[in-house]
Amino acid sequence: MTSRSTASPSSAPAAGTSPDLTPDPTRAPATATLAGATKTSPRRAAARPRKVAALFVGLAVALVVLAVVSAGSGQLRIPPSEVLGSVLERLGIGSGGVTHPNGDAALWSIRFPRVVMAVLVGAALASAGALMQGVFGNPLADPGVVGVSSGAALAACTVIVFGFSFLGSWTVAAFAFVGGLLTTLLVYFVSRSGGRTEVVTLVLTGVAVNAMCGAGIAFLTFLGDQQAREQIVFWQLGSLNGTRWQYVAVVAPLVVVGTAGVMVLARRLDLLSLGERSARHLGVDVERLRIVSVVLVALLTAAAVAFCGIIAFVGLVVPHLVRMIVGPGHRVLLPASALGGAVLLLAADLVARTAVAYADLPIGMLTALVGGPFFFWLIRKTRRSAGGWA
Repeated sequence: MTSRSTASPSSAPAAGTSPDLTPDPTRAPATATLAGATKTSPRRAAARPRKVAALFVGLAVALVVLAVVSAGSGQLRIPPSEVLGSVLERLGIGSGGVTHPNGDAALWSIRFPRVVMAVLVGAALASAGALMQGVFGNPLADPGVVGVSSGAALAACTVIVFGFSFLGSWTVAAFAFVGGLLTTLLVYFVSRSGGRTEVVTLVLTGVAVNAMCGAGIAFLTFLGDQQAREQIVFWQLGSLNGTRWQYVAVVAPLVVVGTAGVMVLARRLDLLSLGERSARHLGVDVERLRIVSVVLVALLTAAAVAFCGIIAFVGLVVPHLVRMIVGPGHRVLLPASALGGAVLLLAADLVARTAVAYADLPIGMLTALVGGPFFFWLIRKTRRSAGGWA
């Protein structure tokens, strides 16, 4: 009886602690470890709110600065003061505007819709990535990596080639939602084994889904006319070029509803991170949570790819970087990821428009250039921490 009561504290890890951190009998005594933790935990508890506040303030400031700079950059350069003056004039606060005769029209017809779309798409992709990583329980999950974006793009390309329009401007988004939902369900059910999601199976399923969707898009390219082929190439590269307010009006409600749904799930995702059995004991319907998460991921991915094409790795890079700064708690991780995704995509779009004179680089190419090496590093890190994937 005495030996069992002595061993029980070290055999059960504390809530929110990884099983890999279970105290080793060969290391320092548990009492010393607990004493050290008690001694340092108040400092960490006091530092974390400041770190979280600094992150949100920094991201918000970066978002505003990038929005103003991006709106004024291009072939027709508009100073930031005139950009702000034009916004204040539209709000009825000031009278200062753009001095160039075509500047105001360029801002409100071309630049601002593109800036708003970048913010919406970046927030959608990062939120979907953070949600997938929380539900699947590993940092490798991402709508692009596991094939969800490709499935949504395949459905949207079907609309482009066959000219479906029975839902008006919502037709592409609706088909993209269905395509993203089907591929998400496929990935979810195939990658589960023995009540848990396997990382290797998840990535391999994404490879297979991406290959099949790529073949489908190639076949649609063969069937389509010249105009449809140009649109499909645009989809595969990803770009915010040609964004108009009517497109923003379609994407915005989907992103707002999807992001709000993601925020509502934050507490249950934190409980799920303790393990499925612990989450069930705490009142979480795990299967229902996963189904709702699958639908939200499909909704956000559809909104992101509906008019901008495939933009990869945003949902992989941003949540992981935020997690490294403020920890895994989803109540902070989810809103910070949405804000960070908006900042990242807005910065990438600014580079895409200004890196080469008189050219608009594909934004999906830029995010892949950054996200590809990051994905390699993340795979190696996860493999080392898991002790191999034999």
